[in-house]
Amino acid sequence: MALKEIRGWLTNIGVLASRPAAFVVFLAYAALWFAFGNGLEWHSLATLATWGMTLVIQRAEHRDTQAIHAKLDELLKVHGDAKNSLMNIDDKDAEEVERERAQARAS
Repeated sequence: MALKEIRGWLTNIGVLASRPAAFVVFLAYAALWFAFGNGLEWHSLATLATWGMTLVIQRAEHRDTQAIHAKLDELLKVHGDAKNSLMNIDDKDAEEVERERAQARAS
């Protein structure tokens, strides 16, 4: 598997973790852990709390990022001198975005 494919998978997993369905998976996992695991030990509670907070933070960051992207897309759409290629930059990997930014700074 190519490195680019792995990065794509990791990005998709991050996006999926920000979806509401991730909270359903989290709740089902927690219920199964309590039912079939060790119950209410401090380790299990700490692990579930960490996982839950990670999902909340991921969701908030994803929402903020999507709002910023929508605003920037609108600005690029109304600005006549903007390059249309930037409209789809969010479909690229993080490394490709960094290269685009470096090129934009250099010019």
